[in-house]
Amino acid sequence: MGVVSRLRLQRKTRRGNSPIQIEDERADFITVASYNIHRGVGIDRRPDLERIAEVIRELDADVIGLQEIDVQYFRKSKVDQVDYLSKATGFNVLLGPTRKREDGHYGNAVLTNHRIIQKRQINFSVPGREPRGAIDVDLEIKEKRVRLIVAHLGLGIFERRFQVKRLRESFSSQCGHFEIMVGDINEWFPKGSPLRQLHDYFGRSPGRRTFPSCFPVLALDRIWVRPADALVEMDVHVSPLSRFASDHLPLKATIALSNGTAMKAANSEQ
Repeated sequence: MGVVSRLRLQRKTRRGNSPIQIEDERADFITVASYNIHRGVGIDRRPDLERIAEVIRELDADVIGLQEIDVQYFRKSKVDQVDYLSKATGFNVLLGPTRKREDGHYGNAVLTNHRIIQKRQINFSVPGREPRGAIDVDLEIKEKRVRLIVAHLGLGIFERRFQVKRLRESFSSQCGHFEIMVGDINEWFPKGSPLRQLHDYFGRSPGRRTFPSCFPVLALDRIWVRPADALVEMDVHVSPLSRFASDHLPLKATIALSNGTAMKAANSEQ
């Protein structure tokens, strides 16, 4: 699962069905995914972490942000999910817990084999609500510093507004700084204030329906990139297994690290 140095994309034009091929050998591409694994519990209510591991292998991504990873926090969980997923997928797992106790914790995680430069934790919990937060890491990918934020926002509208405000306060003020944010945003309303605030900072990112996994109608999971024109392609990963392994489908994006014109090239042909 390495960084792709050459990428061919096929797109359909707005005026017809002929595919467009984009080939750019100058750009370094990575694939980033977001996946709410629902503690390894599928829509059949059966805990099966091997199904999650297999979906992660199907993704074949360079970096994956997870939500709802459980390290023996819930009493029903008897498996160390970090150890299991690390061995089953070959990734290093970096944790960003939002709920802790002495013998376990629960929250977000980053799966990556790239060098970790720095790790931060963003706490945007609201009193009286479930603890929420984001894991915030700087990675070295192809000699470039890439900031990745993996977040899981709350269920209440006013809760999400506060959390997005807190996130925006943590974002970089440097225009040239490369940033990626992935996560379960829990925003049901396409024109809701939390989405508008994030679009204002990163640039508009396409919504893809990921929930519920068996019949997706809501675009709860999102990926943003800054600069916005580095986003080349975004798709929901749908497979027979991903429809059952969790209540969310994984979202996957292809991102150009060194050539932000890939998306512009695609759009200029449409």
